[in-house]
Amino acid sequence: MHTDNLDPVAVLRLFAAAREAAGVTADRFDAPTVGGVLDQAIARYGPAFAAVLAGSRVWLNGDPSTPDQPVTDRDEVAVLPPVSGGT
Repeated sequence: MHTDNLDPVAVLRLFAAAREAAGVTADRFDAPTVGGVLDQAIARYGPAFAAVLAGSRVWLNGDPSTPDQPVTDRDEVAVLPPVSGGT
């Protein structure tokens, strides 16, 4: 059944250092915006995650996002920390 009043429960996908700081690869958050998802993730995972997030790119459904973008249960927020290469 389809409804236009979906709960804003988005999937958060974490990669590399963000995954290590949080201890999970994915989680779900009930928040109306990308920023709300990230705020709840910081509250759940703590300061180490917040530090990684500060230098990361955040994407919504494969596109660069802004904190004010709305999310629904059909959305995926991804945290992509910078990747350092070896020599």
